[in-house]
Amino acid sequence: EECGWDGGDCTEFNAEYPHCHIDVPSLIADGECDEGGYNTEECGWDGGDCTEFNAEYPHCHIDVPSLIADGECDEGGYNTEECGWDG
Repeated sequence: EECGWDGGDCTEFNAEYPHCHIDVPSLIADGECDEGGYNTEECGWDGGDCTEFNAEYPHCHIDVPSLIADGECDEGGYNTEECGWDG
């Protein structure tokens, strides 16, 4: 409010996601599922970007969802049953 909501640039975002508190609002609904605070109910599951991912892998909680099924086997939390053995 002190900064005029970035001169009005954030008015639409704040109206649509009033409880979404993230660092880079432009990542919401940018076509890529971003994890962390973006893939939350408050942020509309990243503005809808994570809807398909969440439906297919509901128990897969990783840092970079776009690495799932990207043609490369990623280790760690990606190569798990919950993440479809990396898609």
